[in-house]
Amino acid sequence: MRRPSALPAAAVTALAALALAACAPQAPEEADAPATGGSTAAAAGSDTLTIATTTDVVNYNPLIGNSRSDYWITNLMYPHLLSIADDGSKEPMLATDWGYVDDTTGYYEIRDDFMWSDGEPLTADDVAYTLNAVKRDAPAGTFYGQMGTFEAESAVAVSDTRVEFTLTEPDTSLVEEIGFWGNVVPQHVFEPAGSVAEFANDGSDGGWVSAGPYLLTDVQAGQSYTMERVEPYPLVEGGVPGPETVVYRVLPDVNTEILALQSGEVDAIANALPPAQVEQLRSTEGIEVVEVVGLGYAHMVYNMDNPDLAKTEVRQALAHAADYESIRQVVLQGQAVSTGSSALMPVLADYYDESLTEYEFDPELSRSLMEQAGYTAGPDGMFPVSFRLIYSLQDSVGSQWAQLVQASAAEAGITIELQGTERNTYLAMTNEGDYDIYAGNFAIMDDPVTNFRLSYLPGGAINYTHVDDPELNELIAQAGVTTDEDEKIELMRQAAAIVHEQVYDNIMYTQNLYVAHSSDWTGFISKPSELLSIVNPVSVASARKTDG
Repeated sequence: MRRPSALPAAAVTALAALALAACAPQAPEEADAPATGGSTAAAAGSDTLTIATTTDVVNYNPLIGNSRSDYWITNLMYPHLLSIADDGSKEPMLATDWGYVDDTTGYYEIRDDFMWSDGEPLTADDVAYTLNAVKRDAPAGTFYGQMGTFEAESAVAVSDTRVEFTLTEPDTSLVEEIGFWGNVVPQHVFEPAGSVAEFANDGSDGGWVSAGPYLLTDVQAGQSYTMERVEPYPLVEGGVPGPETVVYRVLPDVNTEILALQSGEVDAIANALPPAQVEQLRSTEGIEVVEVVGLGYAHMVYNMDNPDLAKTEVRQALAHAADYESIRQVVLQGQAVSTGSSALMPVLADYYDESLTEYEFDPELSRSLMEQAGYTAGPDGMFPVSFRLIYSLQDSVGSQWAQLVQASAAEAGITIELQGTERNTYLAMTNEGDYDIYAGNFAIMDDPVTNFRLSYLPGGAINYTHVDDPELNELIAQAGVTTDEDEKIELMRQAAAIVHEQVYDNIMYTQNLYVAHSSDWTGFISKPSELLSIVNPVSVASARKTDG
């Protein structure tokens, strides 16, 4: 689909490459923009790129908490201000410059060559509207969860390309985090619909509007999602995305996905490969395996709304009743490493604290801790409590290690009942707190302060333990306002030590991931995490069919 050709003169001129600057609160640093301009012949074609997924779309509104398929599809229509590098640092996308005017005033400077597919220019008004609407309407999800210090209705478009906004207090993480996590939506489409927390954006009122490389044009629930090329898209060379059509095919599980890739039914798999399949696919003719940097972790969380799990000794007992090394070697095939049971992963080198060590697998220690908590084992050696652990059936790795956790806990006399469900049901149960133990993974945990706010503060969007620890709260609050990097690191290490000691979170491992695509396609650009990998907008728009 081609946008209306009557582009403003400024938009045409701006198709040349820009020199972009990424600003930290005090020290701006230069960064390069994605290339634009040049010939389109190498990339643009009439081919269809078919990508496999295992889940349907739940939310077409990108401002609402998303499942993976939601994210992959809406990301191709609604741009982010910032992208991310393999080390977690932020890079330009729609924004060319960002940072702080002063301690409590943030800003973004955006490109002037983006347009919505209905011909309307994307301007700072759209950015300001999006920020204000998310803060006002509080849609469920990470975007709103990161806006704690954003002052309501404070975003103002001071020009067509610059938006400024006010913070309620100094916050050195906010600008980069909401710039990376939040999509920008078209004001002229979303504002008439009312609350952004309630707007379905399901295409029922005339279809969708896109400022990304593709526009969703056809939905066959349970089967496929078809997207058509939109141009210009300034973040790829020549401004024209490579594939003419992108189709997400819904398949029942990853094994079916792999068979479909091998047969040529699909061209790529969006989700990560099971570790046991990586080497096999690497040696399979016609298939390319791509390593994707992992900025997240797998973990178990114990719901403290359960009176038994509110006891620290019980959470500690469960932590010592899991055999982490066996999980990493047997299930992950040695492709994962320990974080020391710490939410500050080794990849966050400045913050990582080697003094925090992994919970030792020790069934006898677990039994002792259960007894300290007031429980007595019966004649069969089992304690008179059981805990329901939820996990996604679409997560083949999690499904396997959940069974190992159940078996090793039984050695400690603790009964765990497994409840695997379809992914979207699992996400709904998570949001409702319908679990004793949550088993899952976070794709990107890039900024320690933001991650801890979301994970451990009362009301945090991913505070699945439902913890409210005054000492921990204060440490996180102090870290969020300090501009001294050494002081921030020390505060976050203290916070991580509390999480570790109290088992507010049980971090099991971190890993790089692997995805696969047909060797008939080239040009993919890998970004960290399963959420981005090779299905990020620039990557999909850069893909092209090989001549062979």
